Amino acid sequence: MPVEIWYIVVLLVTICVTFFVCKRPIYECMFFGYVLMLIFTGEYRNFWTYIEKTSKDTLFYAIIAFTALAKVLEATGAIDSVVNVIISLLGRFKGGAVYAAVAGSTFMGALSGSGAGNVAATGVFTIPAMKRSGVPAYLAANIESACSTLGNMIPPAGVILTALACYNDFSGADMSQSRFWLVCWGVALWFILQRILTVYLFCRYHKVQPMDRKEIPELGKTLKAGWKNLLLPLIILLPFLADYFFKATFLTARLGAGAGKMSSSLLIFTPGLAAAYALFVNRRKHSDSERADEALKFVNGIVPIGATVFFAYCIGNLFSATNVGAEVGKFIESLRLPVVAIAFIIPLVTAILGMILPGSAQIRIFGSTIISVFAAAGGNPLLAAVMLPAITGAMEGMTPPLALCMYTAMGIAGSNIKETTQNCLIWVGLHYLLSVICLLGILPIMGI
Repeated sequence: MPVEIWYIVVLLVTICVTFFVCKRPIYECMFFGYVLMLIFTGEYRNFWTYIEKTSKDTLFYAIIAFTALAKVLEATGAIDSVVNVIISLLGRFKGGAVYAAVAGSTFMGALSGSGAGNVAATGVFTIPAMKRSGVPAYLAANIESACSTLGNMIPPAGVILTALACYNDFSGADMSQSRFWLVCWGVALWFILQRILTVYLFCRYHKVQPMDRKEIPELGKTLKAGWKNLLLPLIILLPFLADYFFKATFLTARLGAGAGKMSSSLLIFTPGLAAAYALFVNRRKHSDSERADEALKFVNGIVPIGATVFFAYCIGNLFSATNVGAEVGKFIESLRLPVVAIAFIIPLVTAILGMILPGSAQIRIFGSTIISVFAAAGGNPLLAAVMLPAITGAMEGMTPPLALCMYTAMGIAGSNIKETTQNCLIWVGLHYLLSVICLLGILPIMGI
Protein backbone atom coordinates (compact mmCIF):
# COMPACT_ATOMS: atom_id res chain seq x y z
CA MET A 1 0.00 0.00 0.00
CA PRO A 2 1.51 3.36 -1.01
CA VAL A 3 2.39 5.90 1.68
CA GLU A 4 0.05 8.43 0.02
CA ILE A 5 -2.96 6.46 1.26
CA TRP A 6 -1.66 6.85 4.80
CA TYR A 7 -1.44 10.60 4.21
CA ILE A 8 -5.17 10.61 3.50
CA VAL A 9 -5.91 8.43 6.54
CA VAL A 10 -3.91 10.75 8.81
CA LEU A 11 -5.68 13.77 7.34
CA LEU A 12 -9.14 12.29 8.00
CA VAL A 13 -8.20 11.24 11.55
CA THR A 14 -6.85 14.72 12.27
CA ILE A 15 -10.04 16.38 11.05
CA CYS A 16 -12.22 13.94 13.01
CA VAL A 17 -10.29 14.42 16.26
CA THR A 18 -10.17 18.20 16.05
CA PHE A 19 -13.83 18.44 15.05
CA PHE A 20 -15.53 15.84 17.25
CA VAL A 21 -13.15 15.61 20.23
CA CYS A 22 -11.64 19.09 20.40
CA LYS A 23 -14.90 20.72 19.21
CA ARG A 24 -13.10 23.12 16.88
CA PRO A 25 -14.79 24.77 13.87
CA ILE A 26 -14.33 22.91 10.59
CA TYR A 27 -12.14 25.65 9.09
CA GLU A 28 -9.68 25.27 11.99
CA CYS A 29 -9.73 21.51 11.43
CA MET A 30 -8.83 22.07 7.78
CA PHE A 31 -5.95 24.33 8.79
CA PHE A 32 -4.56 21.76 11.24
CA GLY A 33 -4.87 19.13 8.53
CA TYR A 34 -2.99 21.36 6.09
CA VAL A 35 -0.12 21.92 8.55
CA LEU A 36 0.12 18.21 9.37
CA MET A 37 0.17 17.26 5.68
CA LEU A 38 3.01 19.71 5.09
CA ILE A 39 5.00 17.92 7.80
CA PHE A 40 4.18 14.39 6.60
CA THR A 41 4.99 15.17 2.97
CA GLY A 42 8.15 17.08 3.85
CA GLU A 43 6.78 20.22 2.20
CA TYR A 44 6.76 22.38 5.36
CA ARG A 45 9.20 24.83 3.78
CA ASN A 46 6.51 25.58 1.19
CA PHE A 47 3.89 26.63 3.73
CA TRP A 48 3.33 29.98 2.02
CA THR A 49 3.72 28.59 -1.49
CA TYR A 50 0.41 26.73 -1.45
CA ILE A 51 -1.32 29.58 0.38
CA GLU A 52 -0.12 32.00 -2.29
CA LYS A 53 -1.25 29.67 -5.08
CA THR A 54 -4.71 29.38 -3.54
CA SER A 55 -4.97 33.15 -3.08
CA LYS A 56 -4.44 33.56 -6.85
CA ASP A 57 -7.01 30.96 -7.88
CA THR A 58 -9.91 32.52 -9.81
CA LEU A 59 -12.26 29.65 -9.01
CA PHE A 60 -11.73 30.18 -5.27
CA TYR A 61 -12.86 33.78 -5.57
CA ALA A 62 -15.81 32.68 -7.71
CA ILE A 63 -16.94 30.39 -4.87
CA ILE A 64 -16.77 33.31 -2.43
CA ALA A 65 -18.67 35.50 -4.89
CA PHE A 66 -21.55 33.03 -5.20
CA THR A 67 -21.54 32.47 -1.42
CA ALA A 68 -21.90 36.23 -1.00
CA LEU A 69 -24.74 36.21 -3.52
CA ALA A 70 -26.58 33.60 -1.42
CA LYS A 71 -26.31 35.85 1.64
CA VAL A 72 -27.54 38.86 -0.33
CA LEU A 73 -30.58 36.93 -1.58
CA GLU A 74 -31.35 35.82 1.95
CA ALA A 75 -30.94 39.31 3.42
CA THR A 76 -33.02 41.11 0.77
CA GLY A 77 -35.95 38.73 1.00
CA ALA A 78 -35.72 37.98 -2.73
CA ILE A 79 -36.40 34.30 -2.15
CA ASP A 80 -39.40 34.98 0.09
CA SER A 81 -41.30 36.66 -2.72
CA VAL A 82 -40.45 33.86 -5.15
CA VAL A 83 -41.61 31.16 -2.72
CA ASN A 84 -44.91 33.03 -2.33
CA VAL A 85 -45.41 32.91 -6.11
CA ILE A 86 -44.70 29.17 -6.14
CA ILE A 87 -47.10 28.51 -3.25
CA SER A 88 -49.84 30.54 -4.95
CA LEU A 89 -49.39 28.38 -8.08
CA LEU A 90 -49.10 24.93 -6.46
CA GLY A 91 -50.81 25.23 -3.08
CA ARG A 92 -54.28 24.40 -4.40
CA PHE A 93 -53.24 20.89 -5.53
CA LYS A 94 -52.96 17.78 -3.34
CA GLY A 95 -49.51 17.86 -1.78
CA GLY A 96 -49.12 21.39 -3.14
CA ALA A 97 -47.04 22.52 -0.17
CA VAL A 98 -44.66 19.60 -0.78
CA TYR A 99 -44.22 20.40 -4.47
CA ALA A 100 -43.74 24.05 -3.53
CA ALA A 101 -40.84 22.95 -1.35
CA VAL A 102 -39.28 21.08 -4.29
CA ALA A 103 -39.78 23.98 -6.70
CA GLY A 104 -38.70 26.66 -4.23
CA SER A 105 -35.57 24.81 -3.20
CA THR A 106 -34.64 24.10 -6.82
CA PHE A 107 -35.15 27.77 -7.69
CA MET A 108 -33.04 28.86 -4.73
CA GLY A 109 -30.38 26.30 -5.61
CA ALA A 110 -30.16 27.66 -9.14
CA LEU A 111 -29.37 31.08 -7.69
CA SER A 112 -27.02 30.54 -4.77
CA GLY A 113 -25.77 26.96 -4.66
CA SER A 114 -26.31 26.90 -0.91
CA GLY A 115 -27.61 23.87 0.97
CA ALA A 116 -28.27 24.85 4.58
CA GLY A 117 -28.90 28.43 3.45
CA ASN A 118 -31.49 27.05 1.06
CA VAL A 119 -33.28 25.34 3.95
CA ALA A 120 -33.22 28.51 6.05
CA ALA A 121 -34.54 30.67 3.21
CA THR A 122 -37.35 28.42 1.95
CA GLY A 123 -37.99 26.06 4.86
CA VAL A 124 -39.52 28.71 7.13
CA PHE A 125 -42.37 28.91 4.60
CA THR A 126 -42.64 25.40 3.20
CA ILE A 127 -42.15 23.26 6.32
CA PRO A 128 -45.06 24.75 8.34
CA ALA A 129 -47.22 24.61 5.19
CA MET A 130 -46.36 20.92 4.70
CA LYS A 131 -47.16 20.08 8.31
CA ARG A 132 -50.57 21.79 8.05
CA SER A 133 -51.25 19.73 4.90
CA GLY A 134 -50.82 16.46 6.80
CA VAL A 135 -47.10 15.79 6.33
CA PRO A 136 -45.42 14.39 9.49
CA ALA A 137 -42.83 16.75 10.96
CA TYR A 138 -39.92 14.36 10.37
CA LEU A 139 -40.91 13.91 6.72
CA ALA A 140 -41.38 17.65 6.19
CA ALA A 141 -37.87 18.21 7.52
CA ASN A 142 -36.38 15.59 5.20
CA ILE A 143 -38.28 16.76 2.13
CA GLU A 144 -36.97 20.29 2.60
CA SER A 145 -33.48 18.98 3.43
CA ALA A 146 -33.26 16.61 0.47
CA CYS A 147 -34.60 19.21 -1.95
CA SER A 148 -32.34 21.92 -0.58
CA THR A 149 -29.25 19.80 -1.12
CA LEU A 150 -29.99 20.16 -4.82
CA GLY A 151 -28.50 23.61 -4.39
CA ASN A 152 -25.10 21.99 -4.07
CA MET A 153 -25.31 20.41 -7.51
CA ILE A 154 -27.20 22.98 -9.58
CA PRO A 155 -25.00 25.64 -11.18
CA PRO A 156 -23.70 28.04 -9.89
CA ALA A 157 -22.88 26.00 -6.76
CA GLY A 158 -19.41 26.51 -5.34
CA VAL A 159 -18.74 22.77 -5.29
CA ILE A 160 -19.31 22.72 -9.06
CA LEU A 161 -16.58 25.32 -9.53
CA THR A 162 -14.28 23.18 -7.39
CA ALA A 163 -15.14 20.11 -9.49
CA LEU A 164 -14.24 22.08 -12.62
CA ALA A 165 -10.85 22.90 -11.09
CA CYS A 166 -10.24 19.19 -10.44
CA TYR A 167 -11.20 18.28 -14.00
CA ASN A 168 -8.81 20.91 -15.31
CA ASP A 169 -6.05 19.45 -13.10
CA PHE A 170 -6.76 16.00 -14.52
CA SER A 171 -6.99 17.02 -18.17
CA GLY A 172 -4.19 19.57 -18.07
CA ALA A 173 -6.35 22.09 -19.97
CA ASP A 174 -8.94 24.70 -19.04
CA MET A 175 -12.41 23.52 -19.95
CA SER A 176 -15.13 26.02 -20.81
CA GLN A 177 -17.06 26.90 -17.65
CA SER A 178 -20.21 27.28 -19.73
CA ARG A 179 -20.03 23.75 -21.13
CA PHE A 180 -19.26 22.29 -17.72
CA TRP A 181 -22.28 24.07 -16.25
CA LEU A 182 -24.61 22.76 -18.93
CA VAL A 183 -23.45 19.17 -18.36
CA CYS A 184 -24.00 19.67 -14.60
CA TRP A 185 -27.54 20.80 -15.37
CA GLY A 186 -27.95 17.56 -17.32
CA VAL A 187 -27.08 15.63 -14.15
CA ALA A 188 -29.17 17.84 -11.88
CA LEU A 189 -32.33 17.31 -13.94
CA TRP A 190 -32.31 13.59 -13.11
CA PHE A 191 -31.98 14.29 -9.39
CA ILE A 192 -34.76 16.87 -9.53
CA LEU A 193 -36.98 14.25 -11.20
CA GLN A 194 -36.03 11.74 -8.51
CA ARG A 195 -37.05 14.19 -5.76
CA ILE A 196 -40.41 14.85 -7.49
CA LEU A 197 -41.20 11.12 -7.83
CA THR A 198 -40.18 10.44 -4.21
CA VAL A 199 -42.36 13.20 -2.76
CA TYR A 200 -45.24 12.04 -4.96
CA LEU A 201 -45.08 8.56 -3.41
CA PHE A 202 -44.81 9.99 0.11
CA CYS A 203 -47.80 12.26 -0.58
CA ARG A 204 -49.86 9.29 -1.74
CA TYR A 205 -48.83 7.22 1.29
CA HIS A 206 -49.65 9.96 3.84
CA LYS A 207 -52.72 11.21 1.90
CA VAL A 208 -51.42 14.76 1.93
CA GLN A 209 -54.11 17.37 1.27
CA PRO A 210 -54.01 20.71 -0.55
CA MET A 211 -53.17 23.79 1.47
CA ASP A 212 -55.97 25.68 3.17
CA ARG A 213 -57.26 28.23 0.67
CA LYS A 214 -56.95 30.94 3.32
CA GLU A 215 -53.19 30.30 3.47
CA ILE A 216 -52.66 30.48 -0.30
CA PRO A 217 -51.70 34.01 -1.37
CA GLU A 218 -53.37 35.51 -4.42
CA LEU A 219 -51.36 34.87 -7.57
CA GLY A 220 -51.84 38.39 -8.88
CA LYS A 221 -50.51 39.96 -5.70
CA THR A 222 -47.54 37.62 -5.44
CA LEU A 223 -46.59 38.19 -9.07
CA LYS A 224 -46.84 41.94 -8.63
CA ALA A 225 -44.58 41.76 -5.58
CA GLY A 226 -42.11 39.15 -6.85
CA TRP A 227 -41.96 39.13 -10.65
CA LYS A 228 -38.71 41.09 -10.68
CA ASN A 229 -37.01 38.42 -8.56
CA LEU A 230 -38.17 35.73 -11.00
CA LEU A 231 -35.69 37.24 -13.47
CA LEU A 232 -32.69 36.40 -11.27
CA PRO A 233 -32.02 32.96 -12.87
CA LEU A 234 -31.93 34.60 -16.29
CA ILE A 235 -29.43 37.19 -15.10
CA ILE A 236 -27.16 34.41 -13.86
CA LEU A 237 -27.58 31.85 -16.63
CA LEU A 238 -27.94 33.92 -19.81
CA PRO A 239 -24.30 35.11 -19.91
CA PHE A 240 -23.10 31.50 -19.68
CA LEU A 241 -25.58 30.29 -22.30
CA ALA A 242 -24.46 33.08 -24.62
CA ASP A 243 -20.83 32.16 -24.01
CA TYR A 244 -21.51 28.46 -24.71
CA PHE A 245 -23.56 28.88 -27.89
CA PHE A 246 -21.91 31.94 -29.44
CA LYS A 247 -18.30 31.87 -28.27
CA ALA A 248 -17.02 29.91 -31.28
CA THR A 249 -18.73 32.23 -33.76
CA PHE A 250 -20.03 35.61 -32.69
CA LEU A 251 -17.74 36.33 -29.70
CA THR A 252 -14.50 34.94 -31.10
CA ALA A 253 -15.02 36.74 -34.43
CA ARG A 254 -15.28 40.08 -32.63
CA LEU A 255 -13.04 39.65 -29.59
CA GLY A 256 -10.46 37.18 -30.87
CA ALA A 257 -8.37 35.76 -28.02
CA GLY A 258 -10.29 38.02 -25.65
CA ALA A 259 -13.31 35.71 -25.93
CA GLY A 260 -11.52 33.23 -23.66
CA LYS A 261 -10.84 35.95 -21.08
CA MET A 262 -14.50 36.91 -21.18
CA SER A 263 -15.50 33.33 -20.37
CA SER A 264 -13.26 33.33 -17.29
CA SER A 265 -14.51 36.72 -16.09
CA LEU A 266 -18.15 35.57 -16.11
CA LEU A 267 -17.63 33.59 -12.90
CA ILE A 268 -16.73 36.75 -10.99
CA PHE A 269 -18.87 39.25 -12.88
CA THR A 270 -22.19 37.37 -12.89
CA PRO A 271 -22.75 36.94 -9.11
CA GLY A 272 -21.90 40.61 -8.58
CA LEU A 273 -24.41 41.63 -11.24
CA ALA A 274 -27.11 39.38 -9.73
CA ALA A 275 -26.41 40.70 -6.22
CA ALA A 276 -26.59 44.31 -7.42
CA TYR A 277 -29.91 43.58 -9.15
CA ALA A 278 -31.36 41.88 -6.04
CA LEU A 279 -30.28 44.80 -3.83
CA PHE A 280 -31.82 47.31 -6.25
CA VAL A 281 -35.23 45.68 -6.77
CA ASN A 282 -35.57 44.78 -3.08
CA ARG A 283 -34.17 48.02 -1.67
CA ARG A 284 -35.45 49.04 1.73
CA LYS A 285 -34.74 51.92 4.08
CA HIS A 286 -32.52 51.01 7.03
CA SER A 287 -31.04 52.90 9.92
CA ASP A 288 -27.26 52.98 10.36
CA SER A 289 -27.45 50.45 13.21
CA GLU A 290 -29.55 48.06 11.10
CA ARG A 291 -27.06 48.32 8.24
CA ALA A 292 -24.21 47.58 10.66
CA ASP A 293 -26.04 44.51 12.02
CA GLU A 294 -26.70 43.21 8.51
CA ALA A 295 -23.07 43.78 7.51
CA LEU A 296 -21.90 41.84 10.59
CA LYS A 297 -24.23 38.92 9.81
CA PHE A 298 -23.03 39.00 6.22
CA VAL A 299 -19.37 38.73 7.23
CA ASN A 300 -20.05 36.09 9.89
CA GLY A 301 -21.86 33.99 7.32
CA ILE A 302 -19.15 34.13 4.66
CA VAL A 303 -15.85 33.99 6.57
CA PRO A 304 -16.17 30.43 8.00
CA ILE A 305 -17.17 29.05 4.58
CA GLY A 306 -14.39 30.97 2.86
CA ALA A 307 -11.76 29.80 5.35
CA THR A 308 -12.86 26.17 5.03
CA VAL A 309 -12.69 26.26 1.23
CA PHE A 310 -9.38 28.16 1.32
CA PHE A 311 -7.53 25.57 3.38
CA ALA A 312 -9.17 22.73 1.45
CA TYR A 313 -7.72 24.31 -1.69
CA CYS A 314 -4.31 24.53 0.03
CA ILE A 315 -4.44 20.80 0.82
CA GLY A 316 -5.56 20.07 -2.72
CA ASN A 317 -2.68 22.09 -4.19
CA LEU A 318 -0.26 20.33 -1.85
CA PHE A 319 -1.55 16.89 -2.87
CA SER A 320 -1.35 17.87 -6.56
CA ALA A 321 2.26 19.02 -6.21
CA THR A 322 3.28 15.84 -4.37
CA ASN A 323 1.30 13.53 -6.71
CA VAL A 324 -0.77 12.09 -3.86
CA GLY A 325 -3.85 11.72 -6.05
CA ALA A 326 -1.90 10.19 -8.91
CA GLU A 327 -0.23 7.60 -6.68
CA VAL A 328 -3.50 6.62 -5.02
CA GLY A 329 -5.04 6.36 -8.47
CA LYS A 330 -2.24 4.08 -9.66
CA PHE A 331 -2.71 1.84 -6.62
CA ILE A 332 -6.45 1.47 -7.19
CA GLU A 333 -5.81 0.96 -10.89
CA SER A 334 -3.47 -1.92 -10.01
CA LEU A 335 -6.39 -3.65 -8.31
CA ARG A 336 -8.00 -3.84 -11.78
CA LEU A 337 -11.51 -3.22 -10.51
CA PRO A 338 -14.15 -2.92 -13.27
CA VAL A 339 -15.91 0.39 -13.80
CA VAL A 340 -19.13 -1.14 -12.40
CA ALA A 341 -17.44 -1.78 -9.05
CA ILE A 342 -15.88 1.70 -9.05
CA ALA A 343 -19.32 3.23 -9.73
CA PHE A 344 -20.66 1.55 -6.57
CA ILE A 345 -17.61 2.25 -4.41
CA ILE A 346 -16.99 5.95 -5.14
CA PRO A 347 -20.42 7.29 -3.97
CA LEU A 348 -20.22 5.05 -0.90
CA VAL A 349 -16.80 6.45 0.04
CA THR A 350 -17.91 10.05 -0.50
CA ALA A 351 -21.06 9.41 1.56
CA ILE A 352 -18.84 8.29 4.44
CA LEU A 353 -16.51 11.26 3.92
CA GLY A 354 -19.60 13.49 3.93
CA MET A 355 -20.18 12.54 7.55
CA ILE A 356 -17.20 14.72 8.50
CA LEU A 357 -16.10 16.79 5.48
CA PRO A 358 -17.95 19.54 3.58
CA GLY A 359 -18.48 18.80 -0.11
CA SER A 360 -16.16 21.56 -1.32
CA ALA A 361 -13.34 20.20 0.84
CA GLN A 362 -13.94 16.64 -0.35
CA ILE A 363 -13.75 17.64 -3.99
CA ARG A 364 -10.66 19.80 -3.72
CA ILE A 365 -8.76 17.18 -1.73
CA PHE A 366 -9.96 13.98 -3.42
CA GLY A 367 -11.63 15.14 -6.65
CA SER A 368 -8.68 14.66 -9.00
CA THR A 369 -8.04 11.22 -7.52
CA ILE A 370 -11.68 10.17 -8.02
CA ILE A 371 -11.61 11.34 -11.64
CA SER A 372 -8.31 9.50 -12.25
CA VAL A 373 -9.58 6.27 -10.68
CA PHE A 374 -12.82 6.35 -12.68
CA ALA A 375 -10.98 7.09 -15.92
CA ALA A 376 -8.42 4.33 -15.25
CA ALA A 377 -11.27 1.83 -14.90
CA GLY A 378 -12.58 2.82 -18.32
CA GLY A 379 -15.13 5.45 -17.30
CA ASN A 380 -15.67 8.89 -18.79
CA PRO A 381 -13.60 11.41 -16.75
CA LEU A 382 -16.00 14.26 -17.57
CA LEU A 383 -18.90 12.20 -16.22
CA ALA A 384 -16.95 11.58 -13.00
CA ALA A 385 -16.20 15.30 -12.69
CA VAL A 386 -19.79 16.48 -13.13
CA MET A 387 -20.99 13.80 -10.69
CA LEU A 388 -18.67 15.05 -7.94
CA PRO A 389 -21.12 17.72 -6.67
CA ALA A 390 -23.91 15.12 -6.51
CA ILE A 391 -21.91 12.58 -4.51
CA THR A 392 -20.17 15.09 -2.23
CA GLY A 393 -21.92 18.45 -1.81
CA ALA A 394 -25.47 17.11 -2.11
CA MET A 395 -24.75 13.95 -0.12
CA GLU A 396 -22.89 15.83 2.63
CA GLY A 397 -25.92 18.04 3.35
CA MET A 398 -28.15 15.12 4.32
CA THR A 399 -25.71 12.48 5.61
CA PRO A 400 -25.51 12.35 9.45
CA PRO A 401 -23.71 13.34 11.59
CA LEU A 402 -22.67 16.50 9.69
CA ALA A 403 -26.01 16.80 7.79
CA LEU A 404 -26.32 20.58 8.11
CA CYS A 405 -29.38 20.65 5.87
CA MET A 406 -31.17 17.99 7.90
CA TYR A 407 -30.42 19.66 11.25
CA THR A 408 -31.49 23.07 9.97
CA ALA A 409 -34.77 21.65 8.64
CA MET A 410 -35.30 19.62 11.82
CA GLY A 411 -35.01 22.78 13.90
CA ILE A 412 -37.71 24.48 11.83
CA ALA A 413 -39.98 21.42 11.80
CA GLY A 414 -39.53 20.60 15.49
CA SER A 415 -39.17 16.92 14.60
CA ASN A 416 -37.71 14.06 16.64
CA ILE A 417 -34.08 13.27 15.81
CA LYS A 418 -34.60 9.48 15.76
CA GLU A 419 -37.53 9.53 13.31
CA THR A 420 -35.92 12.23 11.21
CA THR A 421 -32.64 10.32 10.93
CA GLN A 422 -34.40 7.05 10.05
CA ASN A 423 -36.40 8.71 7.28
CA CYS A 424 -33.27 10.55 6.15
CA LEU A 425 -31.59 7.23 5.39
CA ILE A 426 -34.27 6.54 2.76
CA TRP A 427 -33.41 9.80 0.97
CA VAL A 428 -29.68 9.09 1.23
CA GLY A 429 -30.18 5.57 -0.14
CA LEU A 430 -32.20 6.78 -3.13
CA HIS A 431 -29.65 9.50 -3.84
CA TYR A 432 -26.87 6.91 -3.68
CA LEU A 433 -28.64 4.54 -6.11
CA LEU A 434 -29.28 7.30 -8.63
CA SER A 435 -25.63 8.36 -8.36
CA VAL A 436 -24.52 4.82 -9.22
CA ILE A 437 -26.93 4.67 -12.16
CA CYS A 438 -25.59 7.97 -13.52
CA LEU A 439 -21.96 6.89 -13.11
CA LEU A 440 -22.70 3.68 -14.99
CA GLY A 441 -23.89 5.78 -17.93
CA ILE A 442 -27.33 4.15 -17.96
CA LEU A 443 -29.12 7.50 -18.16
CA PRO A 444 -28.50 9.98 -20.97
CA ILE A 445 -26.92 13.21 -19.73
CA MET A 446 -27.01 16.42 -21.71
CA GLY A 447 -23.56 17.34 -23.04
CA ILE A 448 -21.97 13.88 -22.65
